[in-house]
Order: sequence, then C-alpha cells, then structure tokens
Amino acid sequence: GDGSRLASATFDKTVRVWDAASGKDLQKLEGHTDRVYGVAFSGDGSRLASASWDKTVRIWDAASGKQIQKLEGHTHGVTGVAFSGDGSRLASASWDKTVRVVT
Repeated sequence: GDGSRLASATFDKTVRVWDAASGKDLQKLEGHTDRVYGVAFSGDGSRLASASWDKTVRIWDAASGKQIQKLEGHTHGVTGVAFSGDGSRLASASWDKTVRVVT
C-alpha cells in the first residue's frame, strides 16, 4: 500500500483501520467471534487479513471493509498473518503449532 492507512488488531473482536496522518478511525471491521491478534495489508493495499483466537483468518476488502473470505482449518487460536510480497499467498500462524499457507 501507500502507507496512508494503519490497521490494528483488538481484543473487542474487531479490526480497526486508521488514517496514518491524522489518526482518524476510518473503519471498524466486524465478524470475528473472539479477540483479534494480528493484521496485515496485502502489498498493493487492496486486501487486509486478520488472525483471531476464534481459529479463523478473515480477508477483507480494504476499500469497502467488507469480508471477502473466511479461512478455517486451524485447531487453536491464530496469532499472526502475512501476505507474500506479490500478494499471491497468505500465511497464518497458530497456537496449534502450525503455519498454513493459502493461495
């Protein structure tokens, strides 16, 4: 992305998107059913991924804030997410002692 937005994981089960310059709260992304531990923008800034203790990873449209996809498969809370440089893959890390990679 262009660095104009920041995202934060929260214990209130939401993801918040902020304007990096002003600090203004731009979006509140809702859908997780437990604490959110990690967030990551795709390289082009078009998508945002979130990792939650609800054992899911969710992918959001960064412009609209709408959920695009819900990824399941971890058997314990998910604590981190990261997109590959070209945005074609997403890795998630969990307390189930696995890293899952999806394309």
